[in-house]
Amino acid sequence: MRQPCDEPIIRAGTFAAPCARNSESWVLAATILGSSMAFIDGTVVNVALPALQSSLHASVVGVQWVVESYGLFLSALILVGGAAGDSFGRRLIFVLGAGTFGAASIGCGMASNVTQLVLARCAQGIGAAALVPSSLAIISASFDEKKRGQAIGTWSGFTAITTAVGPVLGGWLIERASWHWVFFINVPLAAAVIAISLRHIPESRRSEDRKSQIDWLGALVATVSLAGLVYGFIESSARGWRQPVVIGSLMVGMASLFIFVFVEKRVSEPMLPLQLFRVSSFTGANLLTLVLYAALGVFFFVYPLNLIQIQAYSPTRTGAAVLPMILLMFFLSRWSGGLVRRFGARNPLMIGPLIVAA
Repeated sequence: MRQPCDEPIIRAGTFAAPCARNSESWVLAATILGSSMAFIDGTVVNVALPALQSSLHASVVGVQWVVESYGLFLSALILVGGAAGDSFGRRLIFVLGAGTFGAASIGCGMASNVTQLVLARCAQGIGAAALVPSSLAIISASFDEKKRGQAIGTWSGFTAITTAVGPVLGGWLIERASWHWVFFINVPLAAAVIAISLRHIPESRRSEDRKSQIDWLGALVATVSLAGLVYGFIESSARGWRQPVVIGSLMVGMASLFIFVFVEKRVSEPMLPLQLFRVSSFTGANLLTLVLYAALGVFFFVYPLNLIQIQAYSPTRTGAAVLPMILLMFFLSRWSGGLVRRFGARNPLMIGPLIVAA
């Protein structure tokens, strides 16, 4: 899973007094643990897909939903999670996110069929949408300007490491115990996040004159749009493109997309300011990113299934096989940023996808 850009937060002003010096390490520990749970579950579940498919007697479409349901709610609600933290308190939303994620992880581990698992994964996505933006906002509010960049760098480094280790740990748990423990492992982590947060993280929110309104209508329409489009594309592989349910869901998704644009033009504080798309470089970069990460998503879905079901890899070896790619993406991302500053964005954006395709 791609981590959010942290540059705007590093440059942002502090909205509350920094935390006490003796609490700084605890703040970092809680935010790293919390966001790591969300990032790990974006990768580790792929390694568990063959075991899930066999244990729950699920179809390929069913295991696709196990992956997509999480990403759907995370992507649709992550901006709402950040706005909710600004309005109601970052620690409160962070703790609620950890609690939701932990409870949903129990539901995932106890699922006896793929439908129950997909519903629990939806709840995990909702929890992650509160965890990720709140973790960065808490760091921004808890550290003064001199320490904030270093703190976010530490957060970014540790979450990248845990994300990379996740598939290996997940494979080991599947091999030594069962796929259920891929989800149960989140429960003690969520409990630790809640305990540390309540004891060591001070509450912070935007000042009254800078409070942001939550675009609930935009979030609802965006969720319906994404759900309709995702459902149509996934179910088309099993039902065919001409089935009424497939055509209907795609039409609902597209109609909701147009309604979303209409809503965002009229709300005072939209979750997605549409004027950003007037900048051609912004629009082009996002379209390229969409295509590239769509390809990566397909790769990380098919790759573990191929290794385990066709190449006869063990889950642990499969997790280890994914590790080099994740580590390279992490370590080269900072270097590639320097290339952009030196040569501009166009050449890396063209060369990168060609390397991936090769």
